[in-house]
Formats: sequence, C-alpha cells, structure tokens
Amino acid sequence: MRTKLILALLLPLNLCAQKIYVEEYSSRADISVYVTEYESRADLLVYKQEYASRATGNKGLWFFEEYASRADKTIFFEEYESRADLTIFFVDYSSRAGWKNTQKKHLLY
Repeated sequence: MRTKLILALLLPLNLCAQKIYVEEYSSRADISVYVTEYESRADLLVYKQEYASRATGNKGLWFFEEYASRADKTIFFEEYESRADLTIFFVDYSSRAGWKNTQKKHLLY
C-alpha cells in the first residue's frame, strides 16, 4: 500500500517532462512552434538543457532528443508566426525560463 502511494505521488512528475523531438514535417508533430526575435512576443521562454534528467516539469526547460520515440512531445518549427500553436523565445539562463501565456500551457502536457 505504501509503495503504491509513493508511485502515485511520483507519477505526475514524469507526465510533463520536456524532452522534445523536432519533426521535419508539420503533419507528424504534436504542436507547431515559432521562434520569435522578441521575448515580449513569446508565450513561453525556453532554456535548452544539456541533460535529459534536468528537463522536467512544464517550465520551459527543454532537452532535444535525437529520436522521436524518446521524446515526450514532437514539434515542428514554423516559418510564420500565424501558423504556429506556440510562440517561444530561447533564453540564456534556466532561471529565466517559464510561461508568459499560461493559457497555452496545456499544449505541452
């Protein structure tokens, strides 16, 4: 019983990990993403993690996977902002990562 309780508490942590795979075709991706030049126009500020173990939670900490089968979400980088589901801006420090538009947070669960 105790083991089941511990597993139940830990399970949600893995449901929103941010291991990302970049698709070549939009039809294969879970969501389409546009990278904006301006932080103020982004829905999400993203920091690229070096290790998959650090890319946890739905906080904009992304680790880019080499294989789609290892990823939690697949994305396609759009050329035009109007076609994208999500607009992101890459930041230089992990402490700056996070959601600016929480209404789109569900896209990465």
